[in-house]
This record gives sequence, C-alpha cells and structure tokens, in this order.
Amino acid sequence: MAGKNFSDRIFVGITGKNVGALKKKIKEINKLGITKAALFLEFLGSKQKEKVYDALRHSCIKEIPLVHIRHDMAKDELVFLSERFKTRYFNIHEGSFRILQKWKGFYSHLFLEMDTNNFVPSFVNVNKIGGFCVDLAHFKVDEEKWSKEFEYISKREDVDRYFVCNHLSGYSFKKNKDLHKVKSIKDFEYLNTLPKFLFGEVIAIEVMNSIKEQLELKKHIAKLLNERFNRQS
Repeated sequence: MAGKNFSDRIFVGITGKNVGALKKKIKEINKLGITKAALFLEFLGSKQKEKVYDALRHSCIKEIPLVHIRHDMAKDELVFLSERFKTRYFNIHEGSFRILQKWKGFYSHLFLEMDTNNFVPSFVNVNKIGGFCVDLAHFKVDEEKWSKEFEYISKREDVDRYFVCNHLSGYSFKKNKDLHKVKSIKDFEYLNTLPKFLFGEVIAIEVMNSIKEQLELKKHIAKLLNERFNRQS
C-alpha cells in the first residue's frame, strides 16, 4: 500500500436513519459538485430506498464504489447500482449468508462486515464471497475484547484478496465504542494502532456528520494515513 494516496481511496458517505437525511446529503453533494460517494441503505425500507434512488438519478453523482445493502434488497437493485453507478462492492452482515442465493451472480462483489457480539455463526463463510468490508472502528472494538470476530478476521491476514474495502467511523478509547457522530479528528487517532493489512482500496466514511464536515475529516484522515503508510521505515 505504500506510495498510494489515501485521498483517492476515501469517500464521503451518504448516511442517515431516514430518507430525509440521505436526500439532504445528496443535495449537499450536488451543491459541492462531488461525483463519487459511498451509500448506506441499511436503515431504509423499500419505499424509502426508491426515493433515494430517484434523488441519485437526478444528482451529479457518477460513481458509488461501495453500498451498504440490506437483507431485503432484491438482485435487481444491485444490478441497477452496478450498471448506473459502477458499484463494485456491496457489504453485507453475517446473517445475510442465510440468503446469499437471492444475489446469485454477485457473490464476488459481496463483502462481509462483521458484528461485535463475540459470536460468529457456523454458516458464515467469507470464502463464498469477495471478502471482508472491515469496519475499522468495529475491528478496534473487537481487538480490545479479543473477540471471535477479531480472531476470524485476523487469522485470514495473509489472504490479500479479502481486504479491499472498509467502513470508517470514529472510535472512543475510553468507552471502547465506535462513533458515528464525530466532533474531532482525534476520534480517528485509533487508525494508527490498526494492522496495515486491513486497509483496502475503497474506504467509505460512515458518520452522520454533514458532507462538508466529512470532507474536512477526510483531509485530516488522508494526511494521517499517508504519513503512516509512506514514511520510511
């Protein structure tokens, strides 16, 4: 990874717990002229998602490299996102392994975001899909607890193809908790403690902050990671 600019790998996230929040971020993106962004749909039902898709069709966004999908999303939705917005990475949760068949043809584009409950179901098999979408703050939480999820990811460290995309949120050392509303760049200092193998080519910011605030965070995070990965050892 040395020599690669993290500014080109980190993307602002269209996040929110309701359709209004996502549409507000899309409006902000249009105002700023941003053409690439990640998309988080896990809180939206089918009718809400259709409203977001309509807003995206009329936006200045050309590419959505990573989408956090829901268990109830149809294969047609993945086709739409991949064809219209060149989406290559769709991240899922552990429970989605029960319904992989519905997304047949997209297995290599599915990436697992693990939970933080210290339990990995027996039906979870990352080898069936593209790899991991490592949520970096979740990994830090799991590392501190030395959880089953931490072990599941870490023992696959040498399989390079598994580690291509990430979620990026803040982290509290005091509470050992991920933060989705961040107030300071200090909430990302934990990134300096993580193993380098975790960091992929597409890193999606997953915070509820405005797009303008995310851009400021991105600037500082990219500087932090560039200095770490590109410094002479």
